[in-house]
Amino acid sequence: MTKRSESEKLLKKIPFQFETFLQQLIETWRINNKMHLLLIDNITDQGMQCTLSSRGGRTVYLQLVHVNNVRIGWLEHTAKEIFKKYSLLDKEKPFNRKALRKAFEDSGKAIEELILLASKNNFQINGFKNGLVPFLGYLMTHDAHHRGSILLTLKQCGQKIPEAVKWGLWEWNKT
Repeated sequence: MTKRSESEKLLKKIPFQFETFLQQLIETWRINNKMHLLLIDNITDQGMQCTLSSRGGRTVYLQLVHVNNVRIGWLEHTAKEIFKKYSLLDKEKPFNRKALRKAFEDSGKAIEELILLASKNNFQINGFKNGLVPFLGYLMTHDAHHRGSILLTLKQCGQKIPEAVKWGLWEWNKT
């Protein structure tokens, strides 16, 4: 028999507030997505074409396409019925801010649908054995990694991001 950790003992005593938890998960995801929309709205067309790669690596635009497509791609494994409603961005098509923004709005909604679907299944999802919360942690970490990479690329390429945007990316408590 294994000894229970203090957190496990505490969890047994705390009543689960399902609706509050679900609202907070959805709001956390929405804030994460708003950070991408903030970037998309404030990166210049020239900035979208920046890359630090000398070997044809991803431009800022293609990093954003990748982030969106990872979100949608995971839905093919975790929730096929949701996946069928959304499309991947074609990385071969030229930069289109309107299409990129719409894709992030859609993939944001798609993940919200996954959250709601998982809430009906004890927060478990297909294809990610540890459940919804670790999956959202994975997605948001992936998103944040690319936001940081994008900011570094823009800085190294001499592109200016407004101070309000740079600091706004950290204003999760104000949205």
